[in-house]
Amino acid sequence: MKLAMIGLGKMGGNMTARMLRHKIEVVGFDFNTDTVNRLAKDEGMIPASSVQDAISKLEGQKIIWMMLPAGEITEKQIVDLIPMLNKGDIIIDGGNSNYKHSQRRGRMLAEHGIGFMDCGTSGGVWGLDNGYCLMVGAEKDVAEAVTPALKALAPAPHRGWAHVGPVGSGHFTKMIHNGIEYGMMQAMAEGLDLLKGKEEFGLDLAQITELWRHGSVVRSWLLDLTAESLKHDQTLDGVAPYVADSGEGRWTVVEAVEQGVAAPVLSLALQMRFASQEEDGYSYKLLSVMRNAFGGHMVKTSK
Repeated sequence: MKLAMIGLGKMGGNMTARMLRHKIEVVGFDFNTDTVNRLAKDEGMIPASSVQDAISKLEGQKIIWMMLPAGEITEKQIVDLIPMLNKGDIIIDGGNSNYKHSQRRGRMLAEHGIGFMDCGTSGGVWGLDNGYCLMVGAEKDVAEAVTPALKALAPAPHRGWAHVGPVGSGHFTKMIHNGIEYGMMQAMAEGLDLLKGKEEFGLDLAQITELWRHGSVVRSWLLDLTAESLKHDQTLDGVAPYVADSGEGRWTVVEAVEQGVAAPVLSLALQMRFASQEEDGYSYKLLSVMRNAFGGHMVKTSK
C-alpha cells in the first residue's frame, strides 16, 4: 500500500515512521524541510516538495492522510485538494476536528466522488512505539481501502482500531474520549493534591503513585505516566499552574447540553481548566505535566 501524509509534526511524523516500519509506502510533505529530510533519510519516506508533488508520486487510487491543526488550516487543505484528485480517491483527516465539520466535509467531498475518512487518533508521542488507538468514521469501501494502514498504525493488526460508524463518528468518538480524559486527569490531580496537602504524614507521591500502579482499581496508563513524572520531580516548582484546553473538552460539554444529558464531571473538568488559567494550585501543575507526558503538549514554566 502507498499513501501520502500531509503534516509531519509530533503525530504525523511518528505515524509516518510507524507505517514505513510496517512496509506501508509513504510520500510525506511538511513545510519543515528538515523534518521531511530526516524522515526520508532515517525511515525511507519518499520526500515531497509540495502537496501537489506528493500527490503526483501516488499511483492508482490516491489516499491522502492529513495530520494538521483542526479548523481553518484543515478546511483550506481539503478544499485545495479537490481539484488535484479524481473520483474514487480518499482524504483522511486524522486530526482533532469537530465531528460536525467532518460530516459537512464528507458531504462536500462526496459531491466530487472523493471518499472521506475522519479518524480519531489517540496515542500521543508514544504511538510510534506502542501503536495508536484509531476511531474510524467512513463508508465501508473507504474503510476497507485504508485498512492496511490502520493495521500498521494500531498496537496490533486486530486490536486498537475500529470502523465505528459513518463519516463524523470517528471524530465524535474521539471527542467523547477526550472529554472522559479530562475527567480522569482532574480526579487524579485533585487526589494527589490532597495527599500532598496532608503535611503531617509526609507522604511520598512518587511512592504512592508507583504503589497504585500494581493491583489497584485506579491503575492506568495515565497513572503510569504520572508516576514516572513524579519520580523525577514532586515539587513541580518550575511548572506554571496553567492548563490549556485544546477544544475537544468544550465540544463534549456542548454535546451534552445539546443532547440534554447530565455530564457534571466532564463539565466541571473543563471549567477547572479555565480556572487554572487564572489561579494557582498544585493540581493544575499536575494536569500540565500529565498533558506533556502523554501528548507532548507544551508546559508553561513559572517565572
